[in-house]
Amino acid sequence: MQLANFGRELSGSADAMLGYEQSWVEITDPEVLATSGKTHHPILRPGSDSSVPIPGMVFQITPEELAAADSYEVSDYKRVSVVLQSGIEAWVYVSV
Repeated sequence: MQLANFGRELSGSADAMLGYEQSWVEITDPEVLATSGKTHHPILRPGSDSSVPIPGMVFQITPEELAAADSYEVSDYKRVSVVLQSGIEAWVYVSV
């Protein structure tokens, strides 16, 4: 996915997201299916203060790469700004 959308492998650092829960969404977009090779992708939905932190990676990308990520994501996702467990503010894609 990274090579197809950004033309490079991204390096990142481990972090975690608070206040959300992970579930799955079925992907039907032919381009996304071809790129990812997966019929279901993880999706984050608002949780509660007691939700278990969701581990993940933080990547530094360019504005052009962010636009490419926006184009890749299907309509089930929207981009929002969140503060991660480390205190870093980051863009993430969550359930609409």
